[in-house]
Amino acid sequence: MRVLTASAMVALFAIGLTAQDGDPNSPTPILLSHTDSTRALAEKRMWLGRRELSAISAQAFDLDTRIVLYAANLSPMEGEEANAYRVYAVDKAGHQFRFPVLEVREIANSKRVFAVTIQLTDEARFWKPPTADGDVILYLTWRGLASNRVRLGIGEMGGPIKDDPSARPTPFGTKILSDVKGDPFSPNLVGYRWSGDRIRFLEQATFGPTAALDARIRRVGLRGWLSEQFSETYPSNPYPIFPLKPSNAPSDCDNNATPVPDVPATCYRDTYTMYQPQNWFFQEAFYGDAQLRHRVSWALAQVWVTSGVDVQQGRHMVEYHKILSNNAFGNYRDLMKQMTLNPTMGGYLDMAGSTRNSPNENYAREIMQLFSIGLFMLNPDGTLQRDTNGEPIPTYSQDGVNNLTKVLTGWSFCNIQASCPNVALGAVNYIDPMLINAAANQSNIANNRHDLTAKTLLNYPGSTTSSIDACANCTTFANVATYAHSSLDRAIDNLFNHPNVGPFVGKILIQHMVTSDPTPAYVRRVASVFNDNGLGVRGDMQAVVRAILLDPEARGDVKTDPNFGKLREPVLYATNILRNFGVRSAAGTGLSDGYIYASGEFSGMAQVPFRSPTVFNFFPPDYGVPGTSLLGPEFAIMTTGTAIQRTNFVNRYAFTAIPVAGGNINAPSGTSLNLADLQALATADTTSNQLVDELNRRMLHSTMSPAMKSTIVTAVNAYPSVTQADFLSRTRQAIYLIATSSQYQVQR
Repeated sequence: MRVLTASAMVALFAIGLTAQDGDPNSPTPILLSHTDSTRALAEKRMWLGRRELSAISAQAFDLDTRIVLYAANLSPMEGEEANAYRVYAVDKAGHQFRFPVLEVREIANSKRVFAVTIQLTDEARFWKPPTADGDVILYLTWRGLASNRVRLGIGEMGGPIKDDPSARPTPFGTKILSDVKGDPFSPNLVGYRWSGDRIRFLEQATFGPTAALDARIRRVGLRGWLSEQFSETYPSNPYPIFPLKPSNAPSDCDNNATPVPDVPATCYRDTYTMYQPQNWFFQEAFYGDAQLRHRVSWALAQVWVTSGVDVQQGRHMVEYHKILSNNAFGNYRDLMKQMTLNPTMGGYLDMAGSTRNSPNENYAREIMQLFSIGLFMLNPDGTLQRDTNGEPIPTYSQDGVNNLTKVLTGWSFCNIQASCPNVALGAVNYIDPMLINAAANQSNIANNRHDLTAKTLLNYPGSTTSSIDACANCTTFANVATYAHSSLDRAIDNLFNHPNVGPFVGKILIQHMVTSDPTPAYVRRVASVFNDNGLGVRGDMQAVVRAILLDPEARGDVKTDPNFGKLREPVLYATNILRNFGVRSAAGTGLSDGYIYASGEFSGMAQVPFRSPTVFNFFPPDYGVPGTSLLGPEFAIMTTGTAIQRTNFVNRYAFTAIPVAGGNINAPSGTSLNLADLQALATADTTSNQLVDELNRRMLHSTMSPAMKSTIVTAVNAYPSVTQADFLSRTRQAIYLIATSSQYQVQR
């Protein structure tokens, strides 16, 4: 075993890693070409060592055929198979396609050359035969890294498509294959090695990087920081706890036509709107110490959706959010059980009113479709299972919905004084979990609201919970309650142990935290951890979060695959910008209270926290970018209007503070940025190079291209360099240009 010396340990800490972290960077893959051109080294049958690779002749290939490409500079983990790789093509019309990768095999005695077998069929079926009449540009991606781009003839060789300006032949045996550090396909990074990965990690695991968090991770490493976060007290800012009120606003609430004298006019705002939960949410996002739990809770809130569009009181939403945050690092089964009995969810999806004589299938349907297993059977890597006709296999039928609905009948709001500590006179109890037959007249068993008949649940290999017998002795309410609780536990176990849950939930969480279109290999690794955390425990959320954030597909200083990453959803777009630049009150004297975004900004960007338009969230996880084979959920709310609003948001916050007008008690205190350190850089270096380099490090993980930097420096230097106001204007302009760029709006 290699032992690190004290000086070596100090060096590792200095560069932001611990002995456990290791180098996060994977090598950049290389597609081999012919010696004298950038044409891909490709053939219909794999080279088996009986001749030199250079003997492969150049040729064109027909659509729908299988061919073999050759790649180098790969270092797959044990068990990392073809589903870790993707091959893309761009035709002469600029259309992009993705070819299925069928096999990746290392060739014996070939100095780490891999045969990559692909099918020349677009995965999304967008490729039309008329395009198959000449060269396409082809590249391979792996772990978010893109190879060099080579030519491949489809139908025939040649045609108008041009090589990249920097393209050159990459035949087997050239220096590029043995000198990874000299890889010309890697970007010219600015700053220390691994600093880019730390910033990327903070964008994935928090609501935005700060200098303090970056320094902390440099000291303790990613794994150390995750361990700290798993035990961090939450929330840092107490939940807004306001008393439950009647469904109809009482006379002492200020929305009444005759308000009570001397009563502050905030009752309606604080009770019957999402003002307080939204305000708290942004304070926690801006300033909370438990960033990871808050970020995971935000992701879970977009899976287990309730909405202030229908949820009436802010306190109801707070109690729902507690279930998410309490279980964000717990076990997914506990989350399923507690959310099923949560009164906010019960009211939102109608389970609280579902009885044996009037069953409501809303929650039964959504817990399957949206919260646990999805519509179709999945392979362990999240890809669809298909029948002999090539059609997806449904996970459940209407009969399955009906049977689960029966299990969920009879539960309602906890309004029995002896059993419910938070009963409030004149208000529905949205705090305590729902009870079985909570409001039934228990003097007569005929008033029982729970279905007592036999139920058939989902049947899948290994299931031991596929049926529930009829209740044999439900002659008292006590026996009914025992039967109902046992049936509910059996139904939750039936869903929780379904083989779809790991890949279904794991993929959605990857999408919310790291990348919108993860490879099946990434999904499989995360699903495997969901299925077993290494200690025989299923559904361990700490293990799942750790697996998502430390996976090699997530880590690395830079991701060069243009299809990797995710469009920053509006909430994360805003918080990442504001946390990066010292968010504070409009006056600059304290902490911002944040609600202004929900009312004045996020409605225009189509993502108001706690006000999803439907149970399907702000955007669906299976939304595809139109005209491509790519998943891009956040693009579902990216329109001309929301794109303009994103730009307007940056303009307002970069160039001005947002104060309260007129001292309105229903308005927040406003927000501004602290740009003093950047203004000092602009002042010290009138060329603006230091300013732009620092913003490049903070915002783009040091991946800004020379052309982009030149354009920004030119625009920034259009401002004078005489007064401090000039240098502040330069700073604001630089932030605005980077934050509104496509490079920043896509989190990579």
